[in-house]
Amino acid sequence: MIRTPKIGKNNLRIPPQSIPSEQAVLGSIMLRKDAMHEVEDMISPESFYVEKHKKIFQAMLNLSLKNEPIDMLSLSTKLQEQKLLDSVGGNQYLAEIVNVVPSSTNVKHYADIVQKKYVLRSLIEAADYVSELAFEEGDDHMDDILDMAEKKVFSVVSSPKNQKYINLKDALPEAYERLEKLHENKGMLRGLATGFKDLDTMLSGLQKSDLIIIAARPSMGKTTLALDIARMSSVIHEKSVVIFSLEMSSQQLVDRMLSAESRVNAWNLRTGRLSSDREFSMLRDSLDKLAKAKIYIDDQPGNSIVRMKALARRLKAEKGLDLIVVDYLQLMTTSKNYDSMVNQVTEISRSLKSLAKELDVPVLALSQLSRAVESRGGKPRLSDLRDSGSIEQDADVVMFIHREDKGKEESEKTNIAEILIEKHRNGPTGKIELYFDEKTTTFLTLEKSSLSEFAPSKIKGDLDEF
Repeated sequence: MIRTPKIGKNNLRIPPQSIPSEQAVLGSIMLRKDAMHEVEDMISPESFYVEKHKKIFQAMLNLSLKNEPIDMLSLSTKLQEQKLLDSVGGNQYLAEIVNVVPSSTNVKHYADIVQKKYVLRSLIEAADYVSELAFEEGDDHMDDILDMAEKKVFSVVSSPKNQKYINLKDALPEAYERLEKLHENKGMLRGLATGFKDLDTMLSGLQKSDLIIIAARPSMGKTTLALDIARMSSVIHEKSVVIFSLEMSSQQLVDRMLSAESRVNAWNLRTGRLSSDREFSMLRDSLDKLAKAKIYIDDQPGNSIVRMKALARRLKAEKGLDLIVVDYLQLMTTSKNYDSMVNQVTEISRSLKSLAKELDVPVLALSQLSRAVESRGGKPRLSDLRDSGSIEQDADVVMFIHREDKGKEESEKTNIAEILIEKHRNGPTGKIELYFDEKTTTFLTLEKSSLSEFAPSKIKGDLDEF
């Protein structure tokens, strides 16, 4: 448990460091050349607290790059060439650090201590930087300060020395195990289930680190589809979901989810005109189910990308997180004031993709379409994404909702919505059909709707390409 620190004017302390560990690392490398290969991806000269240790390690790196031996003689010669030997304490100090090594086989342990102390010092430095920003900039630049503070702290934890590369050989067993499991369980999804069978079949669920865009003109059902996916993934599959709602209040979202889950008429629910004891019973059952669901709602209007990222990170750390829903993209704000909506949406879409990768969860974001769809007629295209082509570029999946009955007075497809998957970075594109139940404001799977109706002739793309 972390204690709250006592802060005062006289609270001056020596920064975190471990001089014995620094000496043990340097001494181990002089005793055993292979020790350098074990730690050179863990630490850098800046990781050391003592200035002369930084110089010694840099000289060791120079020798290692030339594949030269790293012992007392070669190191002393290298430091002498650089006119640094006296400043590091001469041969006497080099001999001293060799003699204090407990065991050179533990060099990775010593290096780990050195790096952790460096991270702590970097955090202190970041805190000082943020403190100065707050004092100098004041209230007028609050969003900028928060953004710069987050970047500064994040740069500490995401520095190259804190990121471990993955050897392909080491990653293959996990990939094989996953493929074997999918092969043995034919119906198993690779990603997070949406609750719609045909959609899951085409996408294999929503994949981790993917940015998924649902786009449509107003009143087509963007929010409804996103809420249905969020609700079913949490209620049925016990996933943890956060919904950032920039258009509707939390109570409006709750009413919609209650109606969808209970199958009680949405208008009757909102007005309290429940017609029977059966509806009351259905409502109570749904309340119990939703109460157990791990769904978190943030309905802050004009939510900024900085605040959203901070809350998502906190939820991931404290509660676990499987899905992020954003309704909708064009209503989000950024820390900078852009001259055009295009530049603003570009920053937002890239930030959402970055967040999906950072937290390793799918991000489901809603987007408006331009009015060109209405004037042109027909089904939406990728070029109709409003305000920015960067949405198409950043997204891994782009889905459009198209309802023929919304544009025609008479239609053979009343309440039938086509979900057009126009971009699928790692799979086929195509379409599925869902039924829109206006009474409960929810989408339902058509009993006769299946991919067999569309494949292979109507699914664009071929799985062989992937």
